[in-house]
Amino acid sequence: MPGNIVLDSGSRDVIQTLTDVGEHLVTGSELSGVLGAGPEDWARFARNWEDLCLDTFMADGGTYRHRRYGRFELNPHTGELTALPHEPYRQERYFNRLNGGVDRVYEPLTPDFAEDPLLHGLLIWLGRVFTTIDDTQRWLIKLHPVRITAGAEIGKPAPEGRHRDGETFVGSLLVDRLNITGGESSTFDEAGKRLRTVTLSEPGDLLLNDDQRTYHAVTPIEAVDKERPAHRDVLVLNYSALPGRLA
Repeated sequence: MPGNIVLDSGSRDVIQTLTDVGEHLVTGSELSGVLGAGPEDWARFARNWEDLCLDTFMADGGTYRHRRYGRFELNPHTGELTALPHEPYRQERYFNRLNGGVDRVYEPLTPDFAEDPLLHGLLIWLGRVFTTIDDTQRWLIKLHPVRITAGAEIGKPAPEGRHRDGETFVGSLLVDRLNITGGESSTFDEAGKRLRTVTLSEPGDLLLNDDQRTYHAVTPIEAVDKERPAHRDVLVLNYSALPGRLA
């Protein structure tokens, strides 16, 4: 086995639950401890969500979603992250009944986002957790910083309903909730049994799924005060196993 992945007891709990159940909730305080991140780190990271672009590929005609998109390759043993050339994002209709089946062209991640140390620590830690479960030597990581707004229009974090993303592992990291109700996240097993329902509410709350074994969904959001800005800021993380698995 190349390299030596060392994870703390908290990480081992994540690994055990993901292995046994197929999903796991990491609280913001737990993740901050893993990453050595403080409030100033989360505030700096959250500022990237002020620079997202309207998603013009919403088949329901909605204007409630803003986003960017980027990709990395990760060697989990060395922690080497390589930014990959920008390209369109695509899901097939089998996985996304609403927006699948087309190449969706989004603006790339900004340098401030792509180079943020909190992001790098998160991507490397998750890659090592997933490799401990899956024995994958290289990961393709797809990043989707997304802002869902609410006001006169209801915001839909997952307008396609209960779904899989078509990846190996997926994560939903809450960055900010402002002036909203709703946005409950649920996970389901392959038989449709609900495993968990939770409202991600604190920066760093992170819901993880084995995308081969579970489904996930998020309820719509509404503004509490429709005269004030209202949004839900999330980083969606997709990890796909690349060829070259460990012996």
